[in-house]
Amino acid sequence: MNQLRLSKLHATGNDFLVRLALNGERDLTAAEVARVCDRHLGIGADGLITVGVVPDTADADCSFRLQNADGGDAEMSGNGIRALAAIAASRAGLGAETKLRVSTPAGLRSVELSRDAATREVIAAVVDMGAATFEPSAIGLDAESSFDLSTTVHGVHYVGDAVGMGNPHWVVFVNDVATARVAQHGRWLETDDRFVNRTNVEFIEVLSRDRLKMRVWERGVGETLSCGTGACAAAAAAHRRGLIDGEVVMEVRGGELSISLGETVRLGGPVVHVFDVDIDLEAWK
Repeated sequence: MNQLRLSKLHATGNDFLVRLALNGERDLTAAEVARVCDRHLGIGADGLITVGVVPDTADADCSFRLQNADGGDAEMSGNGIRALAAIAASRAGLGAETKLRVSTPAGLRSVELSRDAATREVIAAVVDMGAATFEPSAIGLDAESSFDLSTTVHGVHYVGDAVGMGNPHWVVFVNDVATARVAQHGRWLETDDRFVNRTNVEFIEVLSRDRLKMRVWERGVGETLSCGTGACAAAAAAHRRGLIDGEVVMEVRGGELSISLGETVRLGGPVVHVFDVDIDLEAWK
């Protein structure tokens, strides 16, 4: 596999390269993913998503694999699922007109699709993200409780809650996200020893009962404009603390996401196709 077609999409500024691998194509190595995601030497993205096939017996239309910008695997991504859906449904014709079922490392995810009336391309989606968990063992947290985890970094004290959304999150509450030291302290919080597989970190400001504001440090990526699982984790943590109601808008640097909290967490938002590109992997080596 030398020639490779990639589609670049973004979901509230969280950008991904998406590839179809429906005919037995091999996965990209971590080094190859890191190269194409590099914003200076490659195309640039927060991660690469592979749309794969599933066994005929599986209750899914396709599979999802996300490799972060450093080449490492991520279990789940709400924004990434929307990007995958746009390519899988619009380009590969997978799923039904308004629904796609996706097999992920975190379990089966159901996606409701919104299409452009003229082109029929997917322009937005709502993903059932499954239930949030606060159980330390399910998060990959080496602590007795997921509540009120605290630490001090360079003199700044942080307190927040660990949440599992199929991947680990540490939601810390701040007075003003605009002045939060995300770039300086995110890497320290990501690698806190209590998180077995490192963690994503959400810096959250509560604006009202139905509106939150977030900046996010993604594990293996750095600060990104948005994070779907992070938004869900943050809403679940704020709801657990009694700070918000069951329907909330999450303001992120790349736009707005809608979140509904119930037995499961539902995440809605737009997806934008930016461009397609063909590359020669051998030439890049």
